[in-house]
Amino acid sequence: MDDYLEQILHLIEEKGYARPVDISKNLGISQASVTNMLRRLDSEGLVNHEKYRGTILTEKGRTIADAIITRHAALTEFLRLFDIDESTIYNDVEGMEHHVSKSTLNVITSIVAELKENPDLLERLKRAQQTS
Repeated sequence: MDDYLEQILHLIEEKGYARPVDISKNLGISQASVTNMLRRLDSEGLVNHEKYRGTILTEKGRTIADAIITRHAALTEFLRLFDIDESTIYNDVEGMEHHVSKSTLNVITSIVAELKENPDLLERLKRAQQTS
């Protein structure tokens, strides 16, 4: 569900609308699966989906999608501080973002802010990580 909401938001921001064919292409799954999920999201009040017209997020859906994107960005930023390669970051974040709690995300965000303000600490942590 998170992946769909995130993808719908990205498409709306990019194109102004989200069509099942675009969601299908971006997620690498069948259009039938996308259509089934869009019906479910519609029934849960997260999107308004009209056959042959496209899909938009409801206010509730937009709130969830924004939180997903914020989570994704925070985890990505944290891992980038340690010079991890982008493909590893992408794969790790895709797994972590679905399981990290809000309180853990707040801790990670605080650590990122602290490390940005204290580059010497970040360098010490990087050196320690390299010797492990």
